[in-house]
Amino acid sequence: IVIDEEHETTYKSEQAPRFHARETAIERARIEGASVVLGSATPSLESFYACRCGRFQMLELKKRAGMHELPAVYVVDMRREMQAGNRSIISDRLRGLIESRLDRGEQIMLFLNRRGYAGFVSCRACGYVVKCPHCDVSLSAHRGGKLVCHYCGHEEPQVSRCPSCGSTYIGGFKAGTQQIEELVMHQFPGARVLRMDMDTTRTKDGHEKILEAFASEEADILIGTQMIVKGHDFPNVTLVGILAADMSLYSNDYRAGERTFQLLTQAAGRAGRGKSGGEAVIQTYSPEHYSIEMAALQDYEGFYEAEMAYRQLMGYPPVEQLLAILMTGEQEELLETAAKYLKEFALRIDRNRRLKIIGPASPYVAKVSDVYRRVLYLKGSDHEMLIRVKNHMEQYIEINKGFDTMRIQFDFNPMNVF
Repeated sequence: IVIDEEHETTYKSEQAPRFHARETAIERARIEGASVVLGSATPSLESFYACRCGRFQMLELKKRAGMHELPAVYVVDMRREMQAGNRSIISDRLRGLIESRLDRGEQIMLFLNRRGYAGFVSCRACGYVVKCPHCDVSLSAHRGGKLVCHYCGHEEPQVSRCPSCGSTYIGGFKAGTQQIEELVMHQFPGARVLRMDMDTTRTKDGHEKILEAFASEEADILIGTQMIVKGHDFPNVTLVGILAADMSLYSNDYRAGERTFQLLTQAAGRAGRGKSGGEAVIQTYSPEHYSIEMAALQDYEGFYEAEMAYRQLMGYPPVEQLLAILMTGEQEELLETAAKYLKEFALRIDRNRRLKIIGPASPYVAKVSDVYRRVLYLKGSDHEMLIRVKNHMEQYIEINKGFDTMRIQFDFNPMNVF
């Protein structure tokens, strides 16, 4: 069984029954006496950790397909761009490289990193990001002027000045692909521009038509979100510009660093796949972050060591195991009470305090179609202990009629924070 790009989050089903295609493939192969090949240039930490522990066998490809060289990657500090008077989302360096490619008749991809778009608040002057003091993930801006942690429920008021440098340039990121398209067409009036996002691909075969047009060199610049950087091979693309690398870096998820490294490395890899060499520009307000540095060096093992040190310090998977309990119901007060009862029940089971129980808290979307949501996290190194707690909880829920009006789902090591 071959699972290509095994790190992709889309292999995890977020609907009941929750399962991960990677784990399903491994179990199916065990039953059938078959082998599983997990392929990726940027493996998931879980898979690489399994290799380091001796559970998986590592097979490495040291050279790119076609023996082409990896692209040269430059990191642009957007704080310095702002200090120099450039408040555009396109840095001076990227602008110059775009002009040179257009002059040579080569193609460009501009990737707007929108993962985590609804999340963090940051300062454009110094790069400071407002984080939870307890969980080391970014706080998310909610209506009503609140910043909220979706792991533990910590709240604090929205800020109007940067707590670090005092600048008023603090807030969420507003630019989208349409604004980028307008800016590019204004700055490069002779360029033929294609945009690929949810709006331009709604029609039947929308994806294929845009990609075919770009592959046929009917456009010079392709602007898009994650969908443009996943496995596409355009030999005439010699420049990739990565706009707003920080969008995924500071999403409210402990996997933010891993996903950022994967996205940036995969995006940079779209450049230089033909005979001409390639270059990539990563624009960021956090050039010193290890995810950015290692993506620029395209050094997976260096990233793995740094990220695993963080996971060990905070007790996150794959070092420890995480069980998420998502509860939904139409009566908010009843749901809140039920969530507290479940937490107290988990504490009674875990008499030796081997687990850390976080929450209950409201997810980013606390209500959908008049149905309220709460989440509880249980974290510990003993996977069997978590399974035992889950089984006891299911029995507890079954015999208590107060839970009858609610829907409760259990998810091990969820791919997304709820």
